[in-house]
Order: sequence, then structure tokens, then C-alpha cells
Amino acid sequence: MLKVHYPKFGVSEDCLYLNIYAPAHANAGSKLPVLVWFPGGAFKTGSASTFDGSTLAAYEDVLVVVVQYWLGIFGFFTTWDQHALGNWAFKDQVAALSWVQKNIEFFGGDPSSVTIFGESAGAISVSSLVLSPMAKGLFHKAIMETGVAIIPYLKAHDYEKSEDLQVVAHFCGNNASDSEALLRCLRTKSSKELLTLSQKTSFTRVVDGDFFPNEPLDLLSQKAFKAIPSIIGVNNHECGFLLPMKEAPEILSGSNKSLALHLIQNILHIPPQYLHLVANEYFHNKHSLTEIRDSLLDLLGDVLFVVPALITARYHRDAGAPVYFYEFRHRPQCFEDTKPAFVKADHADEVRFVFGGAFLKGDIVMFEGATEEEKLLSQKMMKYWATFARTRNPNGDHLSLWPAYNLTEQYLQLDLNMNLGQRLKEPRVEFWTSTIPLILSASDTLHSPLSSLTFLSLLQPFFFSCAP
Repeated sequence: MLKVHYPKFGVSEDCLYLNIYAPAHANAGSKLPVLVWFPGGAFKTGSASTFDGSTLAAYEDVLVVVVQYWLGIFGFFTTWDQHALGNWAFKDQVAALSWVQKNIEFFGGDPSSVTIFGESAGAISVSSLVLSPMAKGLFHKAIMETGVAIIPYLKAHDYEKSEDLQVVAHFCGNNASDSEALLRCLRTKSSKELLTLSQKTSFTRVVDGDFFPNEPLDLLSQKAFKAIPSIIGVNNHECGFLLPMKEAPEILSGSNKSLALHLIQNILHIPPQYLHLVANEYFHNKHSLTEIRDSLLDLLGDVLFVVPALITARYHRDAGAPVYFYEFRHRPQCFEDTKPAFVKADHADEVRFVFGGAFLKGDIVMFEGATEEEKLLSQKMMKYWATFARTRNPNGDHLSLWPAYNLTEQYLQLDLNMNLGQRLKEPRVEFWTSTIPLILSASDTLHSPLSSLTFLSLLQPFFFSCAP
């Protein structure tokens, strides 16, 4: 039985703190590499206090900083005008990185060697910080574990903006167009009341002209960002269990094509007349309920995580920075009795390896029952991450070769036995970024040709409340 234990923490609106983990010998002159972690949790939940960086710090002789930032309505409320620009969560992160630059040397860290890393919403944060002029110069390397800024569910559409403000206006008894009145109202409410309101709204990141001067996809395609060395990766079953269990548990036991296509239409809002294209791509020669379920889960993982990550890696590479791509492939033994046998490396499964969860001795238990092989994999992953933080390159002694993600698009398969792969899911990347957009742009559905991930940015996955 899987055991993951976290101490009970208090909940407070006063939450903008960070935790620092340092090797025992660290002092003001140590100049150790610094890794700054941003937790995931759909920008709705998450806590810095649930991550213990002591193993990673001790094993790899680095400083680990874990940052808390505003979540939900606290982190993303916006009136889409000068009264509340939004992106407060990202600006919290910029403030934390500024603090690190000014103070980390006193704890033994090197402010000129800062690597930001995160998983899911934390990785989206990392990807966003790389693109933002506000964060320029505050870090030097980036690691994105299952999340990038161009993930489609992050883009708010006009009808969503209107709905969110109407919810706030109803809550306040004001007119939705009176931004100042809405702000005055919200400032009188308790954090508990705002938390309740947060659960009824879906405020997300915005182009505010400040943190984001333009849409992230445009910033990437125009190379309007400072290219830095990066590691980008995904797991091989991103929507295997954790995410669908929260939103559509009925599909986990199996799905027929009719149900699958119904879900796809609701999730992606693809016009009905084009659903056959998706069906042919993912369900061709799939007949059993489990085969169709597996293909549906792959589809969701591709759209939400894999294709955006691969396209982001290409843009970073083309901007002139070294990029290293991985696919994490190991199903942790600790899930033997808690997840169905068909689930492989699920969303967030790599985190326990990156943090050395099997070796933690404190109150936080992340990986009880790890096998000796899994402990070795964890040590290798900590070594890759720390070597990258130290040298801008993850390769080191006693580690399998990890080639840069160049035009051959080789990547590392992180598993008990390491292997190299090439052009991960290339047919699916081609399908979502070329085939579908070209067909739709040739019809009346879209009025101009689409390039790269523009089509994906139009999709509206239903995993909004639980994805990263």
C-alpha cells in the first residue's frame, strides 16, 4: 500500500515564504549551485512545505530553495484593465527570485548559478519566467517537468473572462464593468470568503503588457526571450490515472468509440464534422474497450502535455540555447496496489525520484517501499539535475549519455535501464500541428492558415481544474 505522509500545516493568507535546504558544510563563501523549485497543483492548490529538499541538497552538494506563491483567485484575479492586471502568482515568483539574488550567498549559494525547476504548474511557471522580461537575469538555467507556458488550457477566452467577472460581480453585488468597485469589495472580504469564490472562477494568466508582453506562443515563435540552457520533459502516461480519476473516472474501466468521441468533442471543441480525423488518428484498428480507453488517455496526454513540450523544446533549440529532452518511463513500485495495472509513468511520478524521496528521513514521506533499483534511478536523476545546475549540461561521470535535443531530436528515456529515443511521438506532433490546422484553415472553420501550435492554443481541455 502506498504511503505518502505530510505533516499537518496551517492555512493562512500570509503564505509568501520560501524554504532553503543546504548541505551541512555550507557557509557564506561556499558558492554552491542553487536550484529553486516551484510546486505544482493546477495553480489552485500546492504548498512549498510538502517538498523536502534535504536529500537533493545533501547528495548533490547544492542549495535547494522551495517557493510558495499565490494560488487561485489570489494569484490570478484580473479585471483585464489597469485596476488589476493579473499574473500575481508569477510576480510573486519574480519577487522570490529577486530575494534569492540578494540573499542566497549568505546561505552558501551562488547567485550567478541559479536554476529554476518545477513540475506541472511549477513547470508552467518556469517556462513563463523564461519568457518574461520581468524575470530576465534572475536565473541562468531552467528545468520544466511536464508543463510549459503554451499548454492550451491556460489561455482564457472572451466568454470565460465575462463569466468570471460576472461571478465576482454577483458575489459583490456590483456591476461587472466597474473594476474599481469590484476591487474595493474584494478587499473587504476574508481569505475564507475569497477561497470560496476562487472555487467558482477560473482566472488564469493574461497578457498584461508587464509580465507577459505578448502571448507565450508568439514570444517563442518570434524568439522574443533570452535563451538559456534547459531541460524539458514529460512522463509516458501523463493522463494515465491521476488526472482522469479527478474529472472522468468512468473512462478508466474502458470506453467505446462513441463515448470517446463525445468526450473529445466536449474537451477539445473540435467541430463534429472533423471528429473522424481524430478517430482515424487515435482509434484506427482499436476495437476493445480497453484499447479505446488507452488511446483516449494518450490523446489527452498528447494535447495537454507532450505536444506543447516538444514544440517548446524546438523553439528553445532554434533560439540558440542547449536543450535536453527526456521521457520518464518508470511506473513506481509503490503504486502496485493503488493504480490499475495499465497505468505507466503517470503525471508527477518523477518528482519523488528528483527529490530523492526514498532517502528522506524527516516528517515528509514521499516514496516508502522503493526498491533498490528505484533508489539507484533516483540517485541518477538527482545527479543529472544537479550536474545540469552546476555545468549547464546534465552529462557526468557514471551517467548514461544524454545528447542535446538538436535537429535529430534525440532524447533520454529515464527508466531503470536508460535508453535513447528519437523524435518522440513525431506522427502525433505532425497531426496536431500540421494536419488538423491545415484542414481546418482550408474550411470555413478558421479564416487564416495556422502554424505550429496555434491550433492547440484554441483547444479547451476539460481538465482545467486538475491539470498541472
